[in-house]
Amino acid sequence: MEKEITILLVDDNEEILEFIADDLSERFQILTAANGMEALDILETEMVHLIISDIMMPEMDGFEFCMKVKSSIEFSHIPLILLTAKDTLDSKIQGLELGADVYVEKPFSPEFLQVQVSSLIANRNKIKAYFSSSPLLHLKGIAHSRADEQFLEKIQNIIDQDISNPDLDVEHLANHMNMSRPTLYRKIKSISNLSPNELINISRLKRGAELIKEGALKIYEISELVGYSSQTHFGRVFSKQFGMSPTEYANHKS
Repeated sequence: MEKEITILLVDDNEEILEFIADDLSERFQILTAANGMEALDILETEMVHLIISDIMMPEMDGFEFCMKVKSSIEFSHIPLILLTAKDTLDSKIQGLELGADVYVEKPFSPEFLQVQVSSLIANRNKIKAYFSSSPLLHLKGIAHSRADEQFLEKIQNIIDQDISNPDLDVEHLANHMNMSRPTLYRKIKSISNLSPNELINISRLKRGAELIKEGALKIYEISELVGYSSQTHFGRVFSKQFGMSPTEYANHKS
C-alpha cells in the first residue's frame, strides 16, 4: 500500500536528495526536484501525496514554493514538510504561517523524518476512511486548509444542484470547476482517496442518508431524488458503502 504513496523531494543539494531518497525509497515512490520551479512542473503532471522541501534553494526557495503550493487550488491539499538548517524561531513561524505542515531542522535522523512522514500520511488516511464510512460526515470535513475547504464546498454545491440526474459525471464537474479532467482527478483522488465518479456516488448516498434521517420521504422517493434508477440499486450501493441497508439506517438513526 505504501508503495502507492508518491513523495516529492525538493533540494538543490544532490547528496541530501540521495540521502533522503535512499532512506524513503524502500517504502515510497520518490520523485526529485532541484528547486521550487522544477517541483511545480512535476506537480502539474504527477500525483504527489507528500512533499519534503529544503528552504535555501536557487530560483525559488522553500518559503516561496510552500506559499505557491498552499495557495493553489490544485495542490493545497498536499502535506508539506520543510527542511532547514535555520533554527531561529522566526524562520519556523514563517514556514508554518505559509502552510507548512511540519518543520524539520537539519541535521535530522532518518528515523525522525520517517516518523513525520508516516504520521502525516496515516492521519490523512484515517480522515479519508472515516469520511467514506460515515453517512453524515460532510465533504468539507476532510479539508486540511481553507483553500481545500472552498474547493470541496464548490464541488459539493455542483453535485447537490444536479444530484437527481443519473448522468451526473466527472465531465460535468470538470466543466463547472473550470479544471481539466486530469487535474480534477488528481486533486479529488489525493484529498479523498476517491475518483471523481466515486465521490459523486458517495455524495448521492450521503444525501440519501440525510433524507432518511429527516424521515419525511419513502426510501423509493429518496432513491429517485439522489439519482438512482431503482430503490433496489440504491439499497444495494448504500449497504455496501455504509454496512447497513437504508431501512436499517432509518431504524438506527439517532
